[in-house]
Amino acid sequence: MDNLPKIALGTWSWGAGFAGGDQVFGNHLSDEQMQQVFDTAMQQGLNLWDTAAVYGMGTSETALGAQTRRYAREDLLLSTKFTPNIADTASATPVADMLAASCERLGTDYIDVYWVHNPTAVNTWTEQFIPLLKSGKIKRFGVSNHNLEQIRLVNDTLAQADCKISAVQNHYSLLYRASEQAGILDYCQANGITFFAYMVLEQGALSGRYNRQNPLPEGSGRAATYNPILPQLETLTDAMHEIGSRHNASAAQIAIAWAIAKGTLPLIGATKPHHVSDAAAAAQISLSAEEMSVLETLAADAGVDTKGAWEQTMA
Repeated sequence: MDNLPKIALGTWSWGAGFAGGDQVFGNHLSDEQMQQVFDTAMQQGLNLWDTAAVYGMGTSETALGAQTRRYAREDLLLSTKFTPNIADTASATPVADMLAASCERLGTDYIDVYWVHNPTAVNTWTEQFIPLLKSGKIKRFGVSNHNLEQIRLVNDTLAQADCKISAVQNHYSLLYRASEQAGILDYCQANGITFFAYMVLEQGALSGRYNRQNPLPEGSGRAATYNPILPQLETLTDAMHEIGSRHNASAAQIAIAWAIAKGTLPLIGATKPHHVSDAAAAAQISLSAEEMSVLETLAADAGVDTKGAWEQTMA
């Protein structure tokens, strides 16, 4: 896809309640904090914002919409998702219905990238996206959390209507390279598809800020997942700090720079202005082949599996 920044900013952590940032990440963001993050990003040229109808059951989109309304729509790139699990199957047009509700919350009449969030009833929904693509209600279509066979199936269905997948969004990090190992990155490159990498920092576990002496905040979903494996990550995060020192960068910036060097577009959760500034600076870092190799070897040596409970096997 053309005209995209090197990094997208995710607002999963902006919602509240079920599947919201307070439950998953253990944070509570004020309107003022979100405004500071948004304005910093726009000043840095990071204008691609990702959310989903299910994040906080609409509250993430509502929070993001409060910010997008302060800017000209043509200066923004908005990405949100159709989540099959919450679709109104009694409706004849569940995809169009969920899109309309998302547009209303986001304060827009079109979406730049609209995704099917997961492969529940895979390909059942695909044909419903076609009229939305052809009418311009959605500019680009993507699939998230799909394996290679499912991506091909959906793309073949779209091709019959002269449409295509423009983007794939999967979990991808130094610790979790299933999409690369399954050939999805190669498929994307061969077919002009942008690969959005989410959880590049593994919800903070690869930020370099946490270790066994300083674990993630208790009471959050990410603490339960990552605190038990922090000791196994220390050799890797130490190396990330060391490589970072050569580039005047943090460990988190090295993780982001690695993902960009792999040909992906990292999707970074932003809750503080410095997260945005750091991500923008990471896009300027060029890692050597030797540094890439060291990172990948130590990540493999850590021997951890960070596959999410919501994820299927990619291969």
